[in-house]
Amino acid sequence: MIRVESRNGEPLEKTLRRFKKRCEKEGLTKDIKKCMFYEKPSEMKRREARKLEKRLLQERTAATR
Repeated sequence: MIRVESRNGEPLEKTLRRFKKRCEKEGLTKDIKKCMFYEKPSEMKRREARKLEKRLLQERTAATR
């Protein structure tokens, strides 16, 4: 659970901004967006394959440098 306490004399907007940043760091916002819509298993496999392909390509280009 993400917890942010307001500092002495800190405006609410600044506290909310810190909370949002922590949520992004934890990956909570990505997870929520991902779960908003149903993704078919075939689409999930395709997305994972593209992600793997991209990572392998980056590793190959980094190794040749």
